[in-house]
Parts: sequence; C-alpha cells; structure tokens
Amino acid sequence: MRPAVANENPHSTTRNDMAEHPYAGMWVTDDGHIRHELLPDGRYDEARGNRESAYRGRYEVAGNLINYWDDTGFTADGVFIDRNTLHHGGMTFRRR
Repeated sequence: MRPAVANENPHSTTRNDMAEHPYAGMWVTDDGHIRHELLPDGRYDEARGNRESAYRGRYEVAGNLINYWDDTGFTADGVFIDRNTLHHGGMTFRRR
C-alpha cells in the first residue's frame, strides 16, 4: 500500500487498486443505449447508441459514491446502490 497523502480521502480508490475494485467493469442502461465501462486504470469510456467513446475521462470511487471528470471538462457523479446497480445522471445502469 502507498502512504497516505495530506487531505487525501483514505476511502478513495487509487489507480493501484482499481483492478480489484468491485465496481470496475461494464455498466449498461436497461435499454442498452448507454454503455459505461469503468476501466481498471481509473479511466472510463462511455458509448451512446452507435457512437463509441462518446465520453471519456477519469473516475474515482469513495465507498459507494463515484465522481467523474470528463476529458472535455465537465464533472458528474453517481451512487452504487449495490454491486449490480449504478444511478448516474438520472439513469439506472446494470452491471454486465
């Protein structure tokens, strides 16, 4: 484990432990239109309909909360209800 840094959230997921994080993987809306992949390196890649990689950026998980920083500059957040359900942007995603 790496040493703690001042003002760092001790519950935040770091890039070193993302591969073993229970939320990494593919998340999809029930209609399949939005596919949101949480990559093990702390990045995400979101496809919308036929548009692959519509949004990309980085993310961090703290407990059951997720924060996103898109490469274009906007931010977003979400909450994991359980290991198979994510609420984000007014949508419900399921693990695939």
